[in-house]
Amino acid sequence: MFQALVLEKNAEGQAVAAIQDLDDSALPAGDVTVAVEYSTLNYKDGLCLSPSGSGLVRAYPHVAGIDFAGTVEASDDARYKPGDKVVLTGWRVGEVHWGGYATKARVKADWLVPLAAGLTTRQAMAVGTAGLTSMLAVLALEDHGLTPAGGEVLVTGAAGGVGSVAVALLAKLGYQVAAVTGRPETESYLRDLGAARIIARADLAETVKRSLEAELWAGCIDAVGGPMLARVLGQMKYGASVAAVGLAGGSGLPASVIPFLLRGVNLLGIDSVMRPFADRQRAWARIAADLPMDKLEAMIEPSTMADLPALGAAILKGEVKGRVVVDLRA
Repeated sequence: MFQALVLEKNAEGQAVAAIQDLDDSALPAGDVTVAVEYSTLNYKDGLCLSPSGSGLVRAYPHVAGIDFAGTVEASDDARYKPGDKVVLTGWRVGEVHWGGYATKARVKADWLVPLAAGLTTRQAMAVGTAGLTSMLAVLALEDHGLTPAGGEVLVTGAAGGVGSVAVALLAKLGYQVAAVTGRPETESYLRDLGAARIIARADLAETVKRSLEAELWAGCIDAVGGPMLARVLGQMKYGASVAAVGLAGGSGLPASVIPFLLRGVNLLGIDSVMRPFADRQRAWARIAADLPMDKLEAMIEPSTMADLPALGAAILKGEVKGRVVVDLRA
């Protein structure tokens, strides 16, 4: 038997979450069974937990949770054996396939990554998809020439999960970080993570007619998209890159091609869902080496399975700060 937060449709056709005891026979097909220790909460999890499932959940009953970390309980794949510590992020788990909001999960071996040396399963879920995405963005910017000597690096949506880890990572690596937030109460939190400057969201939210403004940023990790991303593109230094990781401000991009043509600006799309195994290993190794664990601990909001429905609604309203870590054994 295992416990899971199960989403089922009610008489009105809305998804309702409840903790249930399930038999192991309820687990979906897969090569590896994992005793899940921790999960986390991402914006996509909030969508999956919503009454409509937001089009991400294809069938009910369903177990959400796009990330989890735990210990292999049984394996039909030679790459993993009982007792191995593993992490899963992405691969449509928690959307199409049952996810991590349960004390057991069964998945394909190809979707797993061995827990990086030096990390605990709790720390891995404090990182989660959000932190992995942040690290992939940093790697992409570095691969396109970003160095601390280049100047300030902008992080939009800085108080969210991706932004928080990005600020801490960049600061640890020696970058001067300018953090954008629409929540003034998060300023001290962001400075504690290493932000050198706080920029009010309103200062970048206003659209301008000019395609180019003063060259301000050596790099940017953008979790907002929409008009703010369009504005930021016109403020990048010559040859600089923006790593686009989110769309909290909208999926549209009302931008001009002028920054690309006259300043050689690069717009780098960052996907973590279908990322190849080698890229994941590289990113997790860098997280273990470069993410300051004291800063990571400061981001954590501890929670349990029972807290998830309320937290899912809160993250969709922009009311969650930092990283929610769900102890599935609590």
